[in-house]
Amino acid sequence: MHAIVLAAGRGERMRPLTDETPKPLLEVGGKPLIGWHLERLAAAGIRDVVVNVAWLAGRLEAVLGDGSAFGVRIVYSREPEGALDTGGGIFQALPLLGPTPFWVVNGDVWTDYAFDTLPREPEGLAHLVLVDNPPHHPDGDFALDAGRVRPHGARTLTYAGVAAMRPALFDGVRPGRFPLAPLLKRAATAGRLTGERHPGEWEDVGTPERLQTLRQRHAARGTP
Repeated sequence: MHAIVLAAGRGERMRPLTDETPKPLLEVGGKPLIGWHLERLAAAGIRDVVVNVAWLAGRLEAVLGDGSAFGVRIVYSREPEGALDTGGGIFQALPLLGPTPFWVVNGDVWTDYAFDTLPREPEGLAHLVLVDNPPHHPDGDFALDAGRVRPHGARTLTYAGVAAMRPALFDGVRPGRFPLAPLLKRAATAGRLTGERHPGEWEDVGTPERLQTLRQRHAARGTP
């Protein structure tokens, strides 16, 4: 089984920190954000990981190398300047991911979610990890009803950027730059999306302030 870690974005809201450092390489608890993901994927038995790159791709590749330092084998999916967004990036990488289901992790989040609980054979087109809505995203993305992800509901949750997906989720799309969200909404509307709520730690490290808060939490308790 393969996984893809999405690491191609520019990180505009993180500037100036991301002017010279790709967002996934920003450190928390003494290691880069993407390092946490790679080590946890390895602990869950994943050995083959695709990392998509665009902004400061050379920096990412220099730090991550072939992935052996993190217990995985990395293949890079190189995107054009400006990147292909989340949907387009995964779609371009599908030949590297193969015909079977794969796991997806956003490179700019931090979470204590245990990757080995992700399904290797999702029941529908994808299985999403959802979290309580953070203050910066109060409206959420989806509703969760007895393990089924719905596009609407009385209580919404936020997509955590962690999922198991089937290549068929991308049936009918064309190469290019496009977001992932509309494909997930389409699958949810069709009743082909499952999910779970993660009650533990999760942070979308989208601004310098959130990064600093996360670093302070780690410093206060020590690295897990």
